Amino acid sequence: MASGVTIADECKQQFEAIKRDKKSRYIIYAIKDEKQIVVEKVGDRGAKYENFVQDLLAAGPDDCRYGVFDYEYEHMVQGATSGSQKQKLILLSWCPDTAKIKKKMLYSSSFDALKKSLVGVAKYIQATDESEASKEAVEEKLRSTDRA
Repeated sequence: MASGVTIADECKQQFEAIKRDKKSRYIIYAIKDEKQIVVEKVGDRGAKYENFVQDLLAAGPDDCRYGVFDYEYEHMVQGATSGSQKQKLILLSWCPDTAKIKKKMLYSSSFDALKKSLVGVAKYIQATDESEASKEAVEEKLRSTDRA
C-alpha cells in the first residue's frame, strides 16, 4: 500500500553524493508533515556507525526515521591470509515499538517508495529496537550476502 508521501529531490541528490562521490558517510531522512520524505541530517565522511545510530535515534523513542549508511568492513575469504575491504550501502528503517501506530504505519508504507528511488542500496534493514540497529546485527546481515 502506498502512503502518498513524496520524496524530495534532495534525498536522491544526497544519496548520489554518497554513492558516486563518497562525499559523506550517512544521511538521516524524516517524513515532514506526513507529506514528504526530506533530508534531516548528513554525516561527514569521517563519521562512525555509532554517530549514525545516535542521529537515527535522536528524535526520541516515539519517532521513526530512515537512514542510509556507507558501510565499510573487512571481508575474509577462505584460504586467504588477509582480508579485502568491502563497502556496501545500507538503507535502514527505524520504527521503534514505542512509536505511535499511525507514525509506524506511515513510515512502513512509505519505505517501499524510498527503496525504489535510491538505486544501488545493497541491503535493506528494518529495525524496531537498538539491538536490530546495532553494528553487530547490521554487519552480520551484510556478511550473509558475501561469498566465502
